[in-house]
Amino acid sequence: MTYDDATELRRLRWRSRRGMRELDRLFERWLDRCWSTSTEAEREVFRRLLDCEDDRLWKWFLGHERPDDAQLDTLVQSIRQLPPG
Repeated sequence: MTYDDATELRRLRWRSRRGMRELDRLFERWLDRCWSTSTEAEREVFRRLLDCEDDRLWKWFLGHERPDDAQLDTLVQSIRQLPPG
């Protein structure tokens, strides 16, 4: 991991802190397990996901609603399927 990658990862970890522990853990899990092997396109979708409002994110992750954006929906479903731990 280069210096720039490490810096961006730290910045994203900070942006992932939502004040809702459940969302924080979901985002941290994806960053820990998927960030290093993700493509730039997948990383951009994650960045867009972080721009979404917490109440909308919560509904998506609970499965009550789905994003209209297919890329966001794919990422949300992928994050939902990551096993805890």
